[in-house]
Amino acid sequence: MSISQAISPSQSPSSPQPISSQTIGSHIPYLRRFSRVLTGDQPGGDAYAVATLEAIVADPAGFAAASAAAGDVRTALYRFFLKIWGSMPVNDHVDQPELSSDAAAARRNIEAITLRPRIAFLLSALEGFEITQVAATLECTVEEAKALIEAAGEEIADQIRTDVLIIEDEPWIAVALKTLIEELGHRVVKVARTRREAVKAARQTRPGLVLSDIQLADGSSGLDAVNEILRGFPVPVVVVTDYPERFLTGTPPEPAFLITKPFSADTVKAIVSQALFFDRKAHRRGESEADRALSSNVVAGPWMNTR
Repeated sequence: MSISQAISPSQSPSSPQPISSQTIGSHIPYLRRFSRVLTGDQPGGDAYAVATLEAIVADPAGFAAASAAAGDVRTALYRFFLKIWGSMPVNDHVDQPELSSDAAAARRNIEAITLRPRIAFLLSALEGFEITQVAATLECTVEEAKALIEAAGEEIADQIRTDVLIIEDEPWIAVALKTLIEELGHRVVKVARTRREAVKAARQTRPGLVLSDIQLADGSSGLDAVNEILRGFPVPVVVVTDYPERFLTGTPPEPAFLITKPFSADTVKAIVSQALFFDRKAHRRGESEADRALSSNVVAGPWMNTR
């Protein structure tokens, strides 16, 4: 079942004040983003989102009651999702007879990070939940939620340090991104304002991560720049955009990681850390080509999902 099919629950006359499909549907693009980042796998992440919606369709009254108890629909939706994610496989939703190299690496990385702090951090930094909403979603106290977020920040800070190429034509946004990237311990090797500058810089520096805007100074496309870079070598990519809804539609192609303008410092840090965390193509600063080949002996897939 597709996501669009799953968000049209039938309303039973006995259902106490059921939540409308439009209300739930407005949160689905962001739930899918959260699910993808949490699982490190786009098809699997979408499958868990579908499974969550199917559970709501099966018990609309239960979801309405959960929403009332949580205080808002979004908190209840994410709580439902986490219960589904923690209790069931998605083998009946995703045809994955074996893990790809990237997915296997992502799974190993997941196991290396304490799970509950990472969930709390993503709810706060990526989804913009208030600390009380994080606590309600995880069914813990506010103090426990704060401690989880702090623990996650410390763990994520210990992840991959790498060289970063920023493709952004607005100077103040470029400066803000550069500052945040450097605060994470990475090195910004170039801020490119056009496709030509970006491709040239990538070939010269071979960064471990690319952050790219869509529309560039000379009218060229950041997406075209990224695709040209990827024809030369694999590298994880984060898209920076004013219009995330244009990409989070469920229709391929879709980027795996998005930063929405205007962005917060915590959101940028969360997305960058997760992109490096999940992407097997990322490499540490100073790693030689030979070492990289030994540690990542695969042909990288596309940066955008085209299933």
